[in-house]
Amino acid sequence: MKKDIHPDYKPVVFYDTSSETKFMTQSTMTSGETIEWEDGNTYPLIKVEVSSASHPFYTGKKLFVDTAGRVEKFNKRYKKK
Repeated sequence: MKKDIHPDYKPVVFYDTSSETKFMTQSTMTSGETIEWEDGNTYPLIKVEVSSASHPFYTGKKLFVDTAGRVEKFNKRYKKK
């Protein structure tokens, strides 16, 4: 591998907002938010709407994700004038 061309690969905490589950893994993602983990160290916090803890394929439960706000925002932005 070439040096100094790859992003930093470091521990981060992912927070699933729909199931309120947190898990720590390594990633190249960064965030301005941080959280103190169970080991007492502080890690970047990445918020996600769907993870394996809330995805219908893994849980077997139906899940309604509110995308109406995104559609309305898109229509408002690209509405013909």
